[in-house]
Amino acid sequence: MLRPWRCILRVTQNHTKLLLSCPQGDLLKAQLDLRPSHPRALLTLLEGLSLWSGEPLPVVLSVDDHCNDSLPSLLGDGPWPGESQLVRFDIEYRGPRQVRLPGLGDFRSLRRSRA
Repeated sequence: MLRPWRCILRVTQNHTKLLLSCPQGDLLKAQLDLRPSHPRALLTLLEGLSLWSGEPLPVVLSVDDHCNDSLPSLLGDGPWPGESQLVRFDIEYRGPRQVRLPGLGDFRSLRRSRA
């Protein structure tokens, strides 16, 4: 049975957090070291989760503004994640927080939707 899993990988100055979820809720939460012992450790972990689910795993990689130095050790040899038939990366740059206009009520649902 195919299950639509998705993964969010958040890289900050202090750690890497992984959240694996499906429509029914959270499946796995992990806090990982910024410097894995092997350059393919993260990709191999994600490929294993993909194999468990039975379909390619979409991964959103969210990187804080000050974490560019951590990416090469986390993602392997290059500045981008390694190629894989099992894992599809979507890179999200996390810069400074945007200025929000006050008033007119709650717009959170509009911010969550993608145009």
